[in-house]
Amino acid sequence: QVRLVESGGGSVQAGGSLRLSCAASGDTDGYYSMGWFRQSQGESREAVAIIERDNTTYYGDSAKGRFTISSANAKHTLYLQMNSLKPDAPAMYYCAADPQPLIRCSVTGCYPSGHNEVSFWGQGTQVTVSS
Repeated sequence: QVRLVESGGGSVQAGGSLRLSCAASGDTDGYYSMGWFRQSQGESREAVAIIERDNTTYYGDSAKGRFTISSANAKHTLYLQMNSLKPDAPAMYYCAADPQPLIRCSVTGCYPSGHNEVSFWGQGTQVTVSS
């Protein structure tokens, strides 16, 4: 059984920082990819950052240069350090894990898998950034 539990969300002013954590339990040895997705009300769930077993990373355009994904404790803990946060509608940030790669690369670049391809999800933690 795989369980992902997020923490660290909250309300912050623009320009501030938050560090999200995801505690993973179960057969984490079976994970190839872990990542963070976000979803605002009425929007689809989109990839923010992904890290794979070989430490290959992917960052969405809004995360590049401001967010850092990392893992610790043999991938039992996943982090997302978010700096220089910008004003935005409240969003749920979800921890994700999958036994398959979630980063797909081709000659045109690297792209994340769709949210419907992810095997395991946490319950989410809400992030609100006010101006």
